Amino acid sequence: MPGVFPRALATEGRTETTQETGGVHISLRAEEIFHIGSFGATNSLVLSTLVFLLLAGTAFFGRKKYALIPGKIQNIAELLIEGILDVMDSVLGDRKKSEKYLPLVGTIFLFVLSSNWLGLFPGVGSLVVRGVETAPLFRAPAADLNFTLALAIVTVVAVNVLGAAAIGAGAHLGKFFNFKNPVMFFIGILEFVSEFARMVSFSFRLFGNVFAGEVLLTIVGFLVPYLVPLPFLFLEIFVGFIQALIFSMLTLVFVGIAIAEHGEEAHERQTVHG
Repeated sequence: MPGVFPRALATEGRTETTQETGGVHISLRAEEIFHIGSFGATNSLVLSTLVFLLLAGTAFFGRKKYALIPGKIQNIAELLIEGILDVMDSVLGDRKKSEKYLPLVGTIFLFVLSSNWLGLFPGVGSLVVRGVETAPLFRAPAADLNFTLALAIVTVVAVNVLGAAAIGAGAHLGKFFNFKNPVMFFIGILEFVSEFARMVSFSFRLFGNVFAGEVLLTIVGFLVPYLVPLPFLFLEIFVGFIQALIFSMLTLVFVGIAIAEHGEEAHERQTVHG
């Protein structure tokens, strides 16, 4: 499993891997695999790049094979999209809005889900590179706090940009900086601080669940390597889905809040257009 692997003992001309108690090494941070100039590429970055290429390639070739009379694969894809849109309708209340914000919410769901599940594939964490220290070649992206924090920052920034585009930059900033009275000013500052709290909440929730699950799988597999880890593996598959769903649903809720106008602002806009 990513981040958790037997400690290696380097000897002349060969490397031996210990299996005794205490030989399991747990790394909280992602390990650097190679360097591009001064930039160090980590094992989580390698796997997240593979996930990106996989999803991008699937979308590219899937669009080329799009047909008016759908086949089995296209039917499944359309059912999945319809299901996501129905869920979004329940939050946004408008199919047009759901279709408008589907690229953001759907991409986050598929990217996080693929990252979580690909991190559980056989061989991920088992393939290692030998250097000063032994490190796994692949590590689940969400088991790296850098990945989850970057994803959280991109999500929160995108939500605010979409909110400003929907109701206007002035109206959106007015949610955070309202000088009408001291109470509204204080509420606005709390809203502004909460944007940073969302980043922390997003990143640590996803990182904590995925990393803890992979540590559990590795420890169980190390102690009892046959059959016993299977229930935990299925549990982690379910947890990976739930975490992707939670991340995307929270993004959807925040988008709904960001594009909603305050009562006074909505009334003024209706008066102007009326």
